[in-house]
Amino acid sequence: MQPIKIIISGGGTGGHIFPAIAIANALKQLQPNTEILFVGAQGKMEMEKVPAAGYKIIGLPVVGLQRRLTLKNLKFPFLLYKSLQQAKKIIKEFNPAVVVGVGGYASGPMLKIACKKNIATLIQEQNSFPGLTNRLLAKKVNKICVAYPNMENFFPKNKIILTGNPVRQDISNLEAKRARGYELFQLSPNQKTILVVGGSLGAKTINESILAGLENFSNHQIQLIWQTGKSFYEVAKNATHQYNKNGIFCFDFISQMDYAYAIADVVVSRAGAISISEICLAAKAAILVPSPNVAEDHQTKNALALINNNAAELVKDSEAKELLVKKAIDLLRDDNHCERLQRNAYRMAFSDAANVIAAEVLKLANP
Repeated sequence: MQPIKIIISGGGTGGHIFPAIAIANALKQLQPNTEILFVGAQGKMEMEKVPAAGYKIIGLPVVGLQRRLTLKNLKFPFLLYKSLQQAKKIIKEFNPAVVVGVGGYASGPMLKIACKKNIATLIQEQNSFPGLTNRLLAKKVNKICVAYPNMENFFPKNKIILTGNPVRQDISNLEAKRARGYELFQLSPNQKTILVVGGSLGAKTINESILAGLENFSNHQIQLIWQTGKSFYEVAKNATHQYNKNGIFCFDFISQMDYAYAIADVVVSRAGAISISEICLAAKAAILVPSPNVAEDHQTKNALALINNNAAELVKDSEAKELLVKKAIDLLRDDNHCERLQRNAYRMAFSDAANVIAAEVLKLANP
């Protein structure tokens, strides 16, 4: 049997890369002889993370259009043209049956050329408010897999499949991991724990708010697992050193996130689509601090999908320094409210998104 060739394009952040890898893994599981090629943006995170997951990747020179006036925007049309030419070459040489776009700079040129050449295409939209590229391509692509209901406001209804977001499967059975989690992070099972994550690149406002509140956590005997991102790590490490004996630790990146989720009583997080999907699947009480620095404020829209279902708490980025630590401590001490948020979050979880999306991709490959 001839291998089915699939291109998966996009990236830029962990929120695009990890779902892409999850879809690739599911494709390999469903059809082991599938040949997968990733296409990303040069110099971005995917160029390191995708090969680490065992897949080949090619980088396009494409960049994003800056929302403010800057000289970088002068390069944009040239790099876009160059990327479109390269996308043509990749498609001609690899000859895929399907091109999948997961969002991020590289997905635009690849999907545009694939549509032009009548190659089957599928978009995986992670957010409740889609990006401009996906909105523009929606009329041309064959299928659109979405994570939230009511997306017909943005996409043609007949193309939409509600699948949820692909997330790491290791967070779907956490109870069995609790004992090892406490051991791994050197924490006590007799004290409550807050997990703070600002996304794969960190989050400045969350980091500064947590830094200012370290003594509060210590005084209330609250343990802390704090992922800071690389740029804030040294500052956080110096500040937390005196509190390590009280169970307050920081990390630039947590690779074993399943164990961190397993022992977290409350999660403080940005409202990226994948973070939210993981919080729902892990059934955690969460405080969401949407990033104000994303296109069309889509993190706030993601967060509201949970807030409106009483499945999370919200703190605005502009109010985080004043409110975040107090709100996190108050929530941690309110067992009933925590349980209610956990229950409602889990109701919104999708446990098999990667397999459902992979099955749709294979359907397009074998019409």
